[in-house]
Amino acid sequence: MRDTPLPDPAQPPAVRADQYPAGRAAFPHKDLVGISSLAPWEILYLLDEAEQYVALNRQRHKHVDTLAGLTIINAFFENSTRTLLSFEIAGKRLGADVVNMHAATSSVKKGETLIDTATTLNAMRADAIVIRHASSGAVQLIADKVDCPVINAGDGRHEHPTQALLDALTMRHWMQGRIVPDGTKPLHEQGAGGFAGLKVVICGDILHSRVARSNILLLSALGAQIRVCAAPALMPAAMERMRVEPFNNFDAAIAGVDVVMMLRLQQERMAGSFIPSAGEYRALYGLTPERLALAAPHALVMHPGPMNRGVEIDSVVADMLGRSAITQQVEMGVAIRMACLDVLTRRARHVPGWRLPERDPAAGNAAVGDPAAADRPQDPS
Repeated sequence: MRDTPLPDPAQPPAVRADQYPAGRAAFPHKDLVGISSLAPWEILYLLDEAEQYVALNRQRHKHVDTLAGLTIINAFFENSTRTLLSFEIAGKRLGADVVNMHAATSSVKKGETLIDTATTLNAMRADAIVIRHASSGAVQLIADKVDCPVINAGDGRHEHPTQALLDALTMRHWMQGRIVPDGTKPLHEQGAGGFAGLKVVICGDILHSRVARSNILLLSALGAQIRVCAAPALMPAAMERMRVEPFNNFDAAIAGVDVVMMLRLQQERMAGSFIPSAGEYRALYGLTPERLALAAPHALVMHPGPMNRGVEIDSVVADMLGRSAITQQVEMGVAIRMACLDVLTRRARHVPGWRLPERDPAAGNAAVGDPAAADRPQDPS
């Protein structure tokens, strides 16, 4: 949990997507471990950078040489299919050499510590490492031990930042052309990239979901109004502290919302029984056509996958043309991961304006020769 308070959704940050600091000041982070450390303009910057890759991926020729000669290691200590494949495609389309490391065949199974693994990966001089791990905080531990950028592909119940970013990119594409209630301006032309005032409900296993946490942090930073809904056993305590409105009644939570984001039951993270049965769960918290009718007429349906059809979401809703954005989320995932790999490796590629400034030991954290530092906006959160 971040120490500084989240921005008030009633007072969205005054950020325009076309106004960023110069060079690396637009995204000064070495790693992408979580959404909690990002300022609103840094989130919007990554979304904007991803747009070029959305366009590229829709062309017949989808390959560029942006990361030619660089090595990307996907170190997945937890099972994954779509996230691993998405990062692999992203790296290869950027021209990088991509190596996948699976925990089942790694030295971790032989007793090697996580720090030893990090040291080994660092000695291989990778240019970026993507990590998924079952333990919260494991990605940050590795990021602190290696020299290259690290991207969090999900760590325990902590965060899944690229999932939240791809969800935001999906929402923004959906908002293109949407008109606000007074009919004056498309949503995407408003402040904070059009997210200000957007009503979003996240329903499912909130307690175990890193996807929920990262989405709450991101959407709150951009001024959206967030509701969370779960069975009492699957709702964390004191959710109000995250500036969300908690519900145990899905019919009440979904009323009038613009976006419905469903989450699967995280059976692999559960110790014991949290729900009586799948049938009862569907009756109370499943997204059915009848329940979707309670949302706004234009409401978007989202799910990070994999789905449990007939449990948290009915097939007719998951496949509903014009309403379901589940396949679009997969498409946006490749683009946002391409953008993250591009941005985080710019220092290593010596992109003008992205060189890490030297540090003056006598000046603490003050940078020497960083002209953008003086113009860097202060994080409103």
